[in-house]
Amino acid sequence: VQLQASGGGLVQAGGSLRLSCAASGSISRINAVVWHRDAPGKPRELVAAIINNSSTNYADSVKGRFTISSDNAKNTVYLQMNSLKPEDTAVYSCAADIVDSDHKREDYWGQGTQVTVSS
Repeated sequence: VQLQASGGGLVQAGGSLRLSCAASGSISRINAVVWHRDAPGKPRELVAAIINNSSTNYADSVKGRFTISSDNAKNTVYLQMNSLKPEDTAVYSCAADIVDSDHKREDYWGQGTQVTVSS
């Protein structure tokens, strides 16, 4: 099983980006997916989470601006980021709690994708 994060880039303040976290391999079930972000000089922040493809949670700093969603058929979770601010600049990475086809449950991490918001 592998996770692939993508969709980062450079955007002006007020703009939007959509990040993708795609899982591939012999997957039986994805229990939860979380997006984290790492910015220089700041602690890692849990940005958003989706549990059992339905329940969602957000950091206070992104509520009302970011939306996490899932496409079960594609084993992909999206993070739609609107009204971006310079303080959203960070490396965004996803992690997932996945049960594989051998019924083994593990946490997987994707590589980070850089999001830069210019003022």
